[in-house]
Amino acid sequence: MAVVSSSPILLPLRMNLGSSSPNIPLFSISSRPSNRPRPIIVFSYKAGDGLASEEKKLLLERYGLDPDEFLSEPPPPKTRRRKELQKRGRGKSVQPPEEPKPPRATHKLLQVLGGKARRKKLLSPKGMDVRPMMEVVKGAAFDILQAASGCPAALRPGRWLDLYSGTGSVGIEAISRGCSQVHFVEMDPWVVSDVLRPNLEWTGFLDVSIIHTVRVENFLERAEQFVGKDGSFDYISITPPYTEVDYGVLMGQISKSPLIGDDTFIVVEYPSRTDMLDACGCLVKITDRRFGRTHLVIYGPTWAQKKRKP
Repeated sequence: MAVVSSSPILLPLRMNLGSSSPNIPLFSISSRPSNRPRPIIVFSYKAGDGLASEEKKLLLERYGLDPDEFLSEPPPPKTRRRKELQKRGRGKSVQPPEEPKPPRATHKLLQVLGGKARRKKLLSPKGMDVRPMMEVVKGAAFDILQAASGCPAALRPGRWLDLYSGTGSVGIEAISRGCSQVHFVEMDPWVVSDVLRPNLEWTGFLDVSIIHTVRVENFLERAEQFVGKDGSFDYISITPPYTEVDYGVLMGQISKSPLIGDDTFIVVEYPSRTDMLDACGCLVKITDRRFGRTHLVIYGPTWAQKKRKP
């Protein structure tokens, strides 16, 4: 074994590793030229009988060499790469970018069922982002309201509050059938700008409509400022997304709210396996009907309940 160096040639240093083993040269120094920029030292030994690191260090120091230069091991490639990335501020865990959502689109599958805007088509979002009230449920609700209020041909004039309005189909139906003003409460700005407002413009009801782009919970908490001098509402429709509300909490808020009065009618759409109370504040249950997996309950004044009895 050899060490390439510019120093004079020295005799090989030999070491006896055992009685049965021949003398093996430990290392030698040669002055032969080399293309490498620095000396190379190669230790030769039998497996299991190698020199300890301290002995190697002493031998290198004896020949005037720096032990740290020859005995230090370079870091593994992966470790070196990791350190370089850390110095550059890279190598951190980065979340993959989210795929862009497809643009939301609309179609015209809904229509106004009665009144002055009858058969006019309404926009609704494609997909399940907004779930409008089914037309069979909406038609039944307005027929019951008109009969209970004593005006089978139309709604008695009044103000309507459409909670979770979405497309606005319920509130638009109310204006078409005789309501004088409707307040729409919808939290999704895109639904308001691309669905609800265009529907109101198309039917010509924008001038008698007020849109509140807020969460229903926030609207109910500030109910007093929305009631104003006009007092409570004559009609309230509640068509929330089934899985995102607690009906017990929601109806409790409404029952204690100044939004309802002694002559208010409340229309609530709710899913199966949901228990609805027999009363909502001062209002009593007028009807509770089932349409497949959808249920419809209407609360109203006691005088309206008596009118429906035979």
